[in-house]
Amino acid sequence: MHKDIETNIELQRILREWDPFKVGAGFYDTEAADAIQAVHQTDNPGQLASKIQEIYEFSFEEKVPLSSCKEVALRLLHIKNNAACEL
Repeated sequence: MHKDIETNIELQRILREWDPFKVGAGFYDTEAADAIQAVHQTDNPGQLASKIQEIYEFSFEEKVPLSSCKEVALRLLHIKNNAACEL
């Protein structure tokens, strides 16, 4: 359980630093929470990137480029998978 908390904190940090709409880091708490939930539901980078794109588009009514979503999805999955390996 302790590892899950550490993993989620690290995932949150990555998402807080990612600023796809250039409105200021830390502006996306709701979207970050939804994206973290999505990270725990898939190991497929393409699926995760699409889900992240959908989450942010729903909130901001503007599409984040899928390439940007895929980049962050790969970082998030890397953190999740490394945490799983340490258990």
